[in-house]
Amino acid sequence: MTALVVIWGFAAALTIEQGKQLLRIQKVYDNIVYPVGEAINELQSERFVSVSYLAWRTSALHTDLRVQRRKTDATAVLLTRLSEQARDETPSAMWDRLQDLIRQLDRLDVLRGQVDDKRLTRLDVIEEYSSVVETAHQVYDRLMISPDIDIIEQTKALILITRSREMVSQQSALVLGAQASGRMTQDERDAFSGMVGKRRLLYQLGTSQLDAGLLKQYGTLNSTPTYTSFLSLEDDVIARVRPGQPLPPEAIAWPTTAQALTRQLTETTGAAAGVTAARAAPLAQSVLWDIGIVGGLGLAAVLATAFISFRFARTVTGELSMLHRAAADLAGRRLPDLVRRLRRGEDVDVAAETPPMAQASGTVEIENVGRAFTSVQHTAIEAAVGQAELRKGVNKVFLNLARRSQSLLQRQLGMLDGLEKEITDPDLLERLFGVDHLTTRMRRHSEGLIILSGAVPGRGWRNPVRLYDVARAATEEVEDYLRVDVNMPHGYSLAGGSVTDVVHLLAELIENATVFSPPQTRVQVRGELVARGFAIEVEDRGLGIPSEELAHINARLADPPEFDLADSDRLGLFVVGLLARRHNIRVSLRTSPYGGTSAVLLLPQEIVVENDTREPTVERLAQPEAPPPALALTPPIGGGGAQDSLPRRVRQANLAPQLMEEQGDLFSSFQAGWRRAQEDS
Repeated sequence: MTALVVIWGFAAALTIEQGKQLLRIQKVYDNIVYPVGEAINELQSERFVSVSYLAWRTSALHTDLRVQRRKTDATAVLLTRLSEQARDETPSAMWDRLQDLIRQLDRLDVLRGQVDDKRLTRLDVIEEYSSVVETAHQVYDRLMISPDIDIIEQTKALILITRSREMVSQQSALVLGAQASGRMTQDERDAFSGMVGKRRLLYQLGTSQLDAGLLKQYGTLNSTPTYTSFLSLEDDVIARVRPGQPLPPEAIAWPTTAQALTRQLTETTGAAAGVTAARAAPLAQSVLWDIGIVGGLGLAAVLATAFISFRFARTVTGELSMLHRAAADLAGRRLPDLVRRLRRGEDVDVAAETPPMAQASGTVEIENVGRAFTSVQHTAIEAAVGQAELRKGVNKVFLNLARRSQSLLQRQLGMLDGLEKEITDPDLLERLFGVDHLTTRMRRHSEGLIILSGAVPGRGWRNPVRLYDVARAATEEVEDYLRVDVNMPHGYSLAGGSVTDVVHLLAELIENATVFSPPQTRVQVRGELVARGFAIEVEDRGLGIPSEELAHINARLADPPEFDLADSDRLGLFVVGLLARRHNIRVSLRTSPYGGTSAVLLLPQEIVVENDTREPTVERLAQPEAPPPALALTPPIGGGGAQDSLPRRVRQANLAPQLMEEQGDLFSSFQAGWRRAQEDS
């Protein structure tokens, strides 16, 4: 409805504007075109008299020149006054050129003074006046105020003929000067030849574009004796006149012939211009009839369309509103809720979750759009369910492989534990401890897969475990554990259900600290009780992390996103985030004062248990009969020799009782480096 009204209004406006443009032609013609033509005539006359004065230099000609100048000035004043009355109807480009013409007419006094002082040649005077006339012709060139193609073509043709008339006037002035001096210079003859070629070209182009009615007038002109004599004059000048030589006797009639042709061209062109302007009036009346027809029929069509549109507007609007609400509900509520349910592992029935988006409609297009939305809804939900099933399948693969690897690693740890008890060779026992440590690390990586799958590792404790022992257990699962210093108070324990995950979490952070710091530096693990729980800090002396990346990592730790298989290089970071969220542990990274990175864990009060402090003891065994191992924990006492009493490494000798009772292989390889570090300190 609105579009139809706009189209009707646009068509009516165009038609009305077309009529206005046609009606404006007469006003522009009366106030600008006709006065500019008069100015051209007076300028041509002043140019002719000025050349005559320079040629003959008589007082009578000087009097005639002053009279002609007053006529030119009066025409300029009239042009300025009349043009202001048609300023609104005049095209902007045409108005700009008109103002240039008025300014040049105001500056004619400078040119006139040079003529009076005889400082210019005849050819210079012709060129100076011709430049002003050219500006006047450029005003005609911008006369494009009619949308009618025929009128535009006829107007352009008349402008070309007017320019050819200007060439005739220039030729007349040039020949007059040559007649006065009795000969023609080389420059004057070259200029005359150029004028002849330009005049003939302009006249031919102009008359060839006229219609039959206007061309008939110029056909009559072409058959007059004046026109044929002028053509002969042009040919005689080009063929018989030689620069510097006396003019032929026939030259005395040249100026008279040129002047006569100029007057005839002026009269014929003026009559043709009047006929062209008169043609606009019937066209304007026809356009006004068109306005009435277009307006009446258009208004009837608008009213009919309004009646039909009003009948169907309510139905269509209601159906579209229902469809919009259904689509918005799908995008804003149902689909996000479905994705959350799928991430929680719930089963989803695709058919039940994809009801039709719109009911049966009386409008075929709206019903088709509703079916298309329903199809899109079904495809989107089916794709989300498929992705969830795919992730669930990948998680099952992770869990299956991890469980199998964990079972094998547990059996391997048991076998290593038995071998460590049976073997007495210190060197071989040291190598077994290394394999034991490597197996413990492999078990941690296997547990990482279990955590990624959403399951819980098989290891667990019923009773609380000292936080000191938890930190030591985490240190044991790191490859470069000898660089780690643990400073943890002995009076606090960790709830048994959180021990496995906290050990794994700490091990990931400690391993990152050892990997991303120079090998000669130490990694500090400290803990203390704070107002909101128990804080554990892991600090390295490495190069640190850029602030932008540090902020990104902290954001991922605070709210772990869904695991992306393509982001496997940050597997440990993702595991830390999952474990922290499982136990409501806050993990954050910050820049260390030493230039490295500090990872701070804030354990909630719910999983921290306060107990009596119990210092660990170190068991000293009897001196072995075999020579001391190469990697003894302490130097020999009392001067050395095989007879001195040496401590021997015993697996799990100083671990917490809870850890030894429930998982006898947890710290299988930790003793080698840990006891050496304690005794050396």
